[in-house]
Amino acid sequence: MRPIPSRLSCVFLHLFALFYYAQVTNQSPPNFTQHVSEQSKVTDRTSRRLIRIYQLYSRTSGKHVQVLPNKKINAMAEDGDVHAKLIVETDTFGSRVRIRGAETGLYICMNKRGKLIGKKNGQGRDCIFTEIVLENNYTALKNVRYEGWYMAFTRQGRPRKGSRTRQHQREVHFMKRLPKGHQPTHPSHHQPFDFIHYPFSQRTKRT
Repeated sequence: MRPIPSRLSCVFLHLFALFYYAQVTNQSPPNFTQHVSEQSKVTDRTSRRLIRIYQLYSRTSGKHVQVLPNKKINAMAEDGDVHAKLIVETDTFGSRVRIRGAETGLYICMNKRGKLIGKKNGQGRDCIFTEIVLENNYTALKNVRYEGWYMAFTRQGRPRKGSRTRQHQREVHFMKRLPKGHQPTHPSHHQPFDFIHYPFSQRTKRT
């Protein structure tokens, strides 16, 4: 058997391997930003949901958003009011949340007329809001079902129709605040270290 065909086969296989490697390395990497954007638009049912408790301070009314037993929503609550305590549940690993009153258990939702209402069942898209941190460090809450409609309140604390809201308006700007009496977890709040003194012999001290 002649060795020439064998050498040609080796060369051919080598060239084929180089071509295949070049094709694989030239493939564009996965677009992680696009993946996050797509996944943030759907409910995440696999990850552990984060629950936060805070108040929403309205920039216009100077009071806090509250969820009342009669299913009405306004921004007239004082700091520490029981109806101003909100439980915020993440809907995705992004910034979509569901907000409900801790006292009433009602979710803040938006109907097709852009009015804010309280609902017992907050599973619908009309009860999901996207948290948007603005350049002025305030937070805006945009409804997921009605694109471009925001949670907003007038100076008197009355809800404003979502169809009349824009992101730059003061009426849609909120500040997150801990409920009165709730303190943030901080290392300084923990008990200080206790130093334990052991008896040392003269030999140990010299060492």
